[in-house]
Amino acid sequence: MTDPLKDSSRSQESWSTFLLKLRTLLLMSFTQNLGRFEEDMRTLREKRDQPGWSFCDYFMVQEELAFVFEMLQQFEDALLQYDELDALFTQCVLNFGAGDGANWLGSFCSPVKSWTGLLLRRPIDMEKRDGIQSGQASLLELRSYLFCRQCTLLIFLQRPWEVTQRALELLHNCVQELCLLEVSMLEGALDCWVFLSCLEVLHRIEGCCDQAQLEANVSHTVGLWAYATDKLKSLGYMCGLVSEKGPLSLELNRTVDLLAGLGDEKAETVHSLQSPYKKLKEALSSVEAFERHYLELSHAAVEMYRAIGRMRSARLVGMSLAEFYMRKGNPEQAESFLQNALRSYVSEGWSLPVTHTRKQMAECQKLLGKTENYLQTSALLAGDANLTNEERIHFCQEILTFANQSTDSKAQKVALSMSSFAQLKQLQFRPATATVHSGTALQVELCLRSLMPVAMPLEQLAASVHLNLEQGETIGKTRGPPRRPYPGTVLFPLGNSSAMHPSAAGPSLELEEIQDRSPSDPRTLNSTGMVCKNTHLVMRRHDSSPSPDTPNLVSPVPVVMDDGAKMLMSGDVTLLPGNNSIVFSVPSQELGTYTLRQLCATVGQVQFVLPHISPLVQYEVYSQEPQLTVEPLTDQLLAGLTQRAKVRLQTGHYTVKKGDALQLTNIDSMLILTSSSCPATILNSTAELVGESVLFIQSSDKVTCISLPPTPPYHTLEFQLEVLCVIPSDPVRPENQRLTNGEIRHRPRSYSHPDNHMTAINQRMSIDCPWSIYSTPISLTFYIPFKAKHSLLSAGNRKYIQVCLQNVSDVTFHLMDQRLTDHESSLELQSLNTKAQQLVCSKQSVYCVWNVRWKENMPLCLQCVFSASFSSASEEVSAFKPYHYEFQLERVTTLYSVRAEIMPAAGQQNCHSGSLCGLEMSITRLAEPEDDGGTEEKGQTETEEVCSTKLMYEVADSSSSWVVYGRSSGLVSMPADANANYKVQVELMPLFAGHLPFPDIKVFKYLPPSANSASQPDTDGCVENDTLYLLDRPLDDQGDTASIRSQGSVHSVGSGEHQSRVLPMPRLEPFSPGQVFNHSQGCQVLVLPSTDDHVLEINAT
Repeated sequence: MTDPLKDSSRSQESWSTFLLKLRTLLLMSFTQNLGRFEEDMRTLREKRDQPGWSFCDYFMVQEELAFVFEMLQQFEDALLQYDELDALFTQCVLNFGAGDGANWLGSFCSPVKSWTGLLLRRPIDMEKRDGIQSGQASLLELRSYLFCRQCTLLIFLQRPWEVTQRALELLHNCVQELCLLEVSMLEGALDCWVFLSCLEVLHRIEGCCDQAQLEANVSHTVGLWAYATDKLKSLGYMCGLVSEKGPLSLELNRTVDLLAGLGDEKAETVHSLQSPYKKLKEALSSVEAFERHYLELSHAAVEMYRAIGRMRSARLVGMSLAEFYMRKGNPEQAESFLQNALRSYVSEGWSLPVTHTRKQMAECQKLLGKTENYLQTSALLAGDANLTNEERIHFCQEILTFANQSTDSKAQKVALSMSSFAQLKQLQFRPATATVHSGTALQVELCLRSLMPVAMPLEQLAASVHLNLEQGETIGKTRGPPRRPYPGTVLFPLGNSSAMHPSAAGPSLELEEIQDRSPSDPRTLNSTGMVCKNTHLVMRRHDSSPSPDTPNLVSPVPVVMDDGAKMLMSGDVTLLPGNNSIVFSVPSQELGTYTLRQLCATVGQVQFVLPHISPLVQYEVYSQEPQLTVEPLTDQLLAGLTQRAKVRLQTGHYTVKKGDALQLTNIDSMLILTSSSCPATILNSTAELVGESVLFIQSSDKVTCISLPPTPPYHTLEFQLEVLCVIPSDPVRPENQRLTNGEIRHRPRSYSHPDNHMTAINQRMSIDCPWSIYSTPISLTFYIPFKAKHSLLSAGNRKYIQVCLQNVSDVTFHLMDQRLTDHESSLELQSLNTKAQQLVCSKQSVYCVWNVRWKENMPLCLQCVFSASFSSASEEVSAFKPYHYEFQLERVTTLYSVRAEIMPAAGQQNCHSGSLCGLEMSITRLAEPEDDGGTEEKGQTETEEVCSTKLMYEVADSSSSWVVYGRSSGLVSMPADANANYKVQVELMPLFAGHLPFPDIKVFKYLPPSANSASQPDTDGCVENDTLYLLDRPLDDQGDTASIRSQGSVHSVGSGEHQSRVLPMPRLEPFSPGQVFNHSQGCQVLVLPSTDDHVLEINAT
């Protein structure tokens, strides 16, 4: 140091340096010594398995290190030393319990003679420390001293709520350690120690925290309150302070011994009026004092649990209070606690706690004289599978004893819920349709599952039925018997009502096994256990408010039978344990819908009522009008063939008497093939055959009469009829005729079926029935199996008629005798068909051709009739039925012939691709025009079919093989003379080589504009406006014009006057088939490739 006594800056700097070095050296020395001390302590701890090692000696060594840290105010490190001592001692005790004993633990196995509890008001309890140092401390003294030091350090660290958590763990661990070490204690001594320790910890926490902090952290202290309450209750039962008669002499002696083990009160708590010592001593001194202290602690614990939302724990403490009140002979106070607990257990689905609580509830209700509640609870217990058979029989006998007490039938009966007595499993109707007609026998079979352990004799089993008259209508002709289907069998959900409510069923447990194996030897199993993986779901608290259905399982619900309702009764029924079957006969006279609402089982003065039957059970009683239907036996009825149809008569409420008959109106287009007799079957309402009969059929020109056999109501009469639908040949509709009943007979409508392309014919007839003044209309749909089409073929002046007959049905036919006739006698039709009979399969076509010859002139219109005979190939014996097809051909005369020739270019023999060729087209008139005596305007023909003087031709190529150069269309003025000829040349260029087809040549009739056409122009068949000036010019001036159809618009914009004026438009009309014959149609011409030379260079190396 430099001048240490002087007051100078240099002297002060030297002092600062000196102090810094001194502090550094001290810390280094302290750290070195602490490290050496910790090393020695660790070495001593490693020797714990050697003989002679003492835990108390090691405790004192490590506590010196804790004192050092505490002196340095390193409270966290000091607490860590005590925690290590706590963990080491706990592990040694566990090893001792597993069989790995240590000699030094023998001193802690000595009997405990003092149970003064924890003392947390001293920082260091020197009395207990001296006992540990000398090796004479008991297990409770060691634990008390160790926890006292931990509590002191936690208070210094301002963690008082950790003290309560550690205290609760300490108390439970001490109880287990005493059992593992088999330390002998006076009965009740451990309860006294736990009670005093709980209150001591609570008082210590109250001393270092204010009231606001205590109320905010109730969740940390409520466990100690509840534990102290439980131990005080145990001491009260042990010392006889809970019984009504008071403690006995043996129990008084036990109380004296327990108080003696408490010793004298410590000096720190002598002046405290609410010390744990005084509370325990006062509580054990008298019955009144015990009751006061116990109720005070219990109510305080309940309020704390409710404040923090732990309702289960609150109800658990309430169960203890209920048990206390029951032992004291005060069931009124116990009932509310038992009801709250039972409601909680039922809503959460705890089966065993429900059974235990319900037994206590039954005892409480019996003491209170609540007969109805007691009977309901007894019924629940009698059906509880968690009880033994003897207990269940006992509660069942309680019900029977009360039921047989009074023999007065007018006495008021006790109504209980049936859910605890029996369960409705199944309900089945006979018949199963649950829909019957009026007067039919209907039975209902109930399946009841009795929950009672013994046979229960029932005076009667009744079901109330409600009739809804609004739905009791008579079923008409257009509706079937059941307006809606009712289930014949109804299943009811089952639930263990004695254990829990169905809505309270929670998630199932997901358990998993865990194993703790030794790290050194995996084959050694240290411990094993089960862990619930979904604890958060299983232990989740449900809504504490009771649901509407929960009181059914806690207290009897008021059930009332419907007054004035119809009853189904069955008397003298004995319900055996398990499933029972009971059959009722239900009324079916009144029409309507019946609903089963309630079920009641009467046992003497007790009625078990099911207030609501759910799901809904209904049956219907109806009255049905007679119904008559005619249905085909096959999917499709074919016209022209004999077909079978089923006639079904549902009698309904009508009784068919002898002499009743059906009258069918005959129609020309559908014949009813009758025989002298026809078999018929009679079925009942369940479609069972009950009889057979023979029908007699009589037919006249207008009516077919079918006699009916006698048939009961609500039966079905079935028989078959053979019908034949005539295939219509002419499209002419005849005049409407009237049937015998005054209705207008309409011609059958025909249309094409969208699926199979067959033409459908609807045949309508009326049937007069004996039960109605009105006729019943019946409609049958027939399908024509054939589809015919015709075509006109031409070869110059020769004409041919072709008829294609296609089988569009799924049936194979034989076809023969194909003929074609015409109304004109001047024609000769020569058949070119060779086969007399052919087999026509499904979807197969047959073509027939006739050559048409005429003697004089060809008529303008041909009326032809194609006829053939057909029969089904599937039938061995089948008569051939006729088929007719009428058609009309118009404009059959050939008016013009067209010839075309393609010529190569000049100097070449063949056409070449890419070179121009010439097409020479010749149009020749074959028929002379007829003079009708009328005047002819310029440019207009006398008859459009023959005398048309202007034609329009068009050369077009649909195969994209030719290119037309120049004019591709134009107008032709044909002279009116026969064999008049007009030739046109068109230039073409072939695009490909090969045999190319000729381009298409089309000829149209050109109709000049007229005044009539100007008013209503036909824009679809008109030539464009901008090409009209070309058409009106002479043909010689059109030589250089382009194609008319390809000519573009010349004037795009005109004046307003021109646009507003409507000009007459010329029209183009195609010729009918056969009027123009093209000789070159289908001809081909040889086109050679072009003669261009190609040079190919080849280099050879």
